[in-house]
Amino acid sequence: MGNLGLYQVMTTWAKKVGGPIQLASLTALTGYGILRCVEAGIRKIYNCKKKDKTELLEIYTIRTQGKSNEGIVFEEGDRFRVLEVDEEAVLIELIGDANNPYFASGEFLRSISDYK
Repeated sequence: MGNLGLYQVMTTWAKKVGGPIQLASLTALTGYGILRCVEAGIRKIYNCKKKDKTELLEIYTIRTQGKSNEGIVFEEGDRFRVLEVDEEAVLIELIGDANNPYFASGEFLRSISDYK
């Protein structure tokens, strides 16, 4: 390649595409296209993460009254979402309660609701 290095590579490519103006235009358009695709991908990921994930969680209904060992009072007809499960401890959100979230026993929740 000699001592010209990248200059020789650029001139070779410019000859293949019809000149330096065409090479610069092709480079700019390709870069713009790649950046737009990356931007669209990042926006899609951001919008997916931004959505409220609780909308996708199943809602369970309390069938019988009960009070958990943690002191949470459940009334018949109350509804809750399971946010996280760690062995037998269940983090729940009581729908319509301002003091969320709560921890409750999975066994207790199964006994008073349709939670499985």
